[in-house]
Amino acid sequence: MSVVRAASLWQPAYVGLGSNLGESAAQIERALAALRALPETRVIAVSPLYRSKPFGPVAQDDFVNAVAALLTTQSLRPFFTALHGLEVPLGRRPSVERWGPREIDLDLLAFGALQCRDPDLVVPHPGIPERDFVLYPLRDVAPDLHLPGLGVVSRLAANVPDRGLQRLV
Repeated sequence: MSVVRAASLWQPAYVGLGSNLGESAAQIERALAALRALPETRVIAVSPLYRSKPFGPVAQDDFVNAVAALLTTQSLRPFFTALHGLEVPLGRRPSVERWGPREIDLDLLAFGALQCRDPDLVVPHPGIPERDFVLYPLRDVAPDLHLPGLGVVSRLAANVPDRGLQRLV
């Protein structure tokens, strides 16, 4: 008797990428390659790269940001663990200050229609509605995405002023 395993459902996931140390655009490209190598995961769209002013009170260089849209058969917690497992090999060092400079930052923005409010994991990411460097690239890949508890990406982006965001070629 053979056992048939039920196919796992593909879930959409959206990841914000950012870097402002070293060759930031190259760091984002390395991070995208690492996302493409995640098991049970496919990168289906990537926004253009954007140069953005740092968010928060720390004086530092501008960031390069992007958003990747993925499909995965992993569940939320294993996907989140795998995502953050990529950061150290990509050069992320422990932060000495919140919102400080970094080689790479990978933020899980949304995962399907799930909402999670654990101490170490909140999805959708609570900072989305106030961050142009997240909303504008997210609008490029998923303008009609409904973020549970937050709203539709295109509407959220229309309400957030551009703080000097520059689309890179």
